[in-house]
Amino acid sequence: MLMKLFKWIFNRTTLMVVGIIAELAIITSVFLWFYEQAGWIEIVLRILSLILVVYIINESRHLSSDLMWIILIVLFPVAGTFVYLILGADLVGSRTFRSIRAKTAYAAKYYTQDPAAEEALLREEPVAQSQFHYISKTSGFPFYINRSAQYYPLGDAGYPVMLEEMKKASQFIFLEYFIIEEGKMWDPMARILKEKAAEGLDVRVLYDDLGSLMTLPGSYAQTLEASGVKCIPFNRINPIIGIIANHRDHRKIMVIDGKVGFSGGVNLADEYINENHKCGHWKDNVIRITGEAVWSLTVMFLTHWNALRETDLDYEQFKVQPDDTETNDGYIAPYGETPLDNELTAQNVYMNIINCATKYVYIMTPYLIIDTDMINALSLAAKRGVDVRLITPGVPDKKIIWYITQSYYRPLLKSGVKVYEYVPGFVHSKVFVSDDKCCTVGTVNLDYRSLYLHFENGIFLYKASVVKDVAEDVRETLKKCREMTVEATRKGPIGDFLIAVIRLFASEM
Repeated sequence: MLMKLFKWIFNRTTLMVVGIIAELAIITSVFLWFYEQAGWIEIVLRILSLILVVYIINESRHLSSDLMWIILIVLFPVAGTFVYLILGADLVGSRTFRSIRAKTAYAAKYYTQDPAAEEALLREEPVAQSQFHYISKTSGFPFYINRSAQYYPLGDAGYPVMLEEMKKASQFIFLEYFIIEEGKMWDPMARILKEKAAEGLDVRVLYDDLGSLMTLPGSYAQTLEASGVKCIPFNRINPIIGIIANHRDHRKIMVIDGKVGFSGGVNLADEYINENHKCGHWKDNVIRITGEAVWSLTVMFLTHWNALRETDLDYEQFKVQPDDTETNDGYIAPYGETPLDNELTAQNVYMNIINCATKYVYIMTPYLIIDTDMINALSLAAKRGVDVRLITPGVPDKKIIWYITQSYYRPLLKSGVKVYEYVPGFVHSKVFVSDDKCCTVGTVNLDYRSLYLHFENGIFLYKASVVKDVAEDVRETLKKCREMTVEATRKGPIGDFLIAVIRLFASEM
């Protein structure tokens, strides 16, 4: 009993709670001290708070996501300024982010556009040129001729394929995931990783420290390292300072020998393969790619890895020469999203799909917390006669977020957008597919955190056979959904007001 109490007191979660209380106490104490000082101090702080508001407005990557901070600072100039500097400005952990910026700039030389793919696209599919021009020329992620891509509409279906490919590895295995949890999904993977490391392969695991806070012990990285598997927790959180760290690594990347890559919505925990049913049936996906496009996933992984642990002087050692016998199946562009630049790559890929659609746009997303630009784009597409359909969860993983998601239904429904909830459980897929021509599958939710705050990744495909597989998955999922109506979204005057207030703080949820 005493040992259990000792473990409870000193586990990471308890220390985080104590740290949060300590930070709040410090903030309150500093605020009260300034409040009790001479009036001129408060006047100076109020002036500084106005300067801070102007700074936020001018520097904001998207004003909607910073509206909560502006309101807080305007209403409570002194306290709001302190809270923003500690929790919103991301001053803590800046060394990590400086390193990521530097390695991102360094990695740019490895993202080279193949002129043959560019010429083929321009010759065969000139209408798709604009989207690929944006991804390649503006965001810096090259597109390739797609060799092969397989889409698995459930984690349950993709997981065995991931295991088999891991077993075939002969050179290296790289994993980068938001959540890892010991259990039926991860334990067989961990055994393979340890076996491959013992055989002399370069095996690396990168997981988000906050994402895995409740699922892994604090010493887990050292445990893997002891078995020969190189492991880094991304942006490690501190129980006293840096508890609230907005920029998390939400990516899902697996690269094997530079020949095979996996991504999608699936994390490495039991609910993602329906071995845990706390939210009903878990609707997710996995995408497998081969060919030259795997190189972009490799560079994405190496960028983050080397930002945290300088290991590789030359990334080219992990590049595989293309197989000339592979088939041509449309075009593919793996891309990344970073909160450390001024380009909203993931959101713009989504917006371009919506704006270019002529027949339909189908979307699956676990969360729907969007700004006026996205609302207007979806609404305008519906008004143009495009069949716009969104699928969201029928069983929530977080009830407050679910209520906020539902609060966005009404303006969309009134514009002709069709909204559906997945009755059997939780939708975790992040999918856009349009006109049987293009799709993107990846990690990016339709919420503030994914679009503006997290490190994310996606795979855009055009005229590839897998696009129709993605569209078919959406159509099959629709059969298990209930269609929402404007009337069903009403929660009464008080309920609507409370949700409107909560929406102001949605960017921090």
